[in-house]
Amino acid sequence: MLNLLDRLAPSAALRDRSGGTHLKVTTVELFFDLVYVFTIIQLSHYLLEHQTWLGALEAATLFAGVWWAWNYTAWSANWIDPEKVHGRVLMLVLMACALLMAASIHYAFGYRAWLFALAYVAMALIRAFYMARVMRGTPMGQNYWQLGLWSAFSGVFWIAGALVESMRLPLWIAAVVIDYAGPYAGFRVPGRHRPTPMETWTLKGLHLLERNQLIFIIALGESILLLGGTMVGADLTAPLFLTALIGFALIVGMWWTYFVHSGEAGEEAFHSAEEQTRLARAGLAYAHGIMVCGAIVVAVAIEVIVAHPTDAIYLSSILIACAGPMIFMAGVILFRRTLERRVPWTYAIPIVAMPLIGWAVHAAHANGIVLGLGMLAVVLPVALLNPDRGEARAP
Repeated sequence: MLNLLDRLAPSAALRDRSGGTHLKVTTVELFFDLVYVFTIIQLSHYLLEHQTWLGALEAATLFAGVWWAWNYTAWSANWIDPEKVHGRVLMLVLMACALLMAASIHYAFGYRAWLFALAYVAMALIRAFYMARVMRGTPMGQNYWQLGLWSAFSGVFWIAGALVESMRLPLWIAAVVIDYAGPYAGFRVPGRHRPTPMETWTLKGLHLLERNQLIFIIALGESILLLGGTMVGADLTAPLFLTALIGFALIVGMWWTYFVHSGEAGEEAFHSAEEQTRLARAGLAYAHGIMVCGAIVVAVAIEVIVAHPTDAIYLSSILIACAGPMIFMAGVILFRRTLERRVPWTYAIPIVAMPLIGWAVHAAHANGIVLGLGMLAVVLPVALLNPDRGEARAP
């Protein structure tokens, strides 16, 4: 049995990490990300069709699951080599699990709950214990073994939630809390040796930064897809063109804020920082998840605005439009705070201004054009103004 496991998970499947600080993003990793094009589409449509407080909480829970599945897979590819046959097979198996998760999102709180939960748990356990076996006899192998135990613990709540419909949402929220708490708890397991502190993990941060940049581009792509898809099926009127222009400008504003403001700072930080894992944990695993979530919510807001440019906007749509830039900027603030001592003061503009704009639009029973212009008045100044670029990096 052990010989079979050794053949399936040989140490030769690991990357050669001796050739400098940067690892190449492989075509297999990009192929894996194709599933997340579909996944993000499913998430945005779920929120679009469930514009209630309950629907928003369900969508957030589903997003937390699919993001963590992507995040842990990106981290594992920092050690496993996807261009070697065993690493390639692992990535393809995880890709199949991710596809099953994506296909079940629309009915995840209904009759396909079992499929979402089983695919998520299978993905987590296969990935963690395969990595533990590949790196057996090393501190990282022990780390992945205990990570797998945390995943098994959260998996109990995922499966229980699938079985008990009346408790599905609270059980899945508990599972998300366990999964997201694991890194900050150091994956400690009672009765077992304390794992190596995450700050000492031999991470190649530039590779992970590039992976997160690519998934953020995919999230922005969902806005383009929703915007273009709405224009295809609508009459090309002046209001439609105006709201489409507003939507496009919002997408550009988010891209500008992330890549022009923080792209170089992120590369410099990961190139020179000694504690790569500390930066990656807060700045990538958590901050980028928040940014991607914000981009998805903005995509839904753009679709609503473009589809109803001259109609009075419902309160639910106003709340989504307000939440999108605020969530996105919260992620940007966490990312920049992880890299630098201070954060540009302009980053507080959406968090302060969007609730006021939302209240004004609702009180005036304003239409989609007005709401879109309000969002643009908040997002563009943040993108175009970039003070305090010269701060020292955080220790």
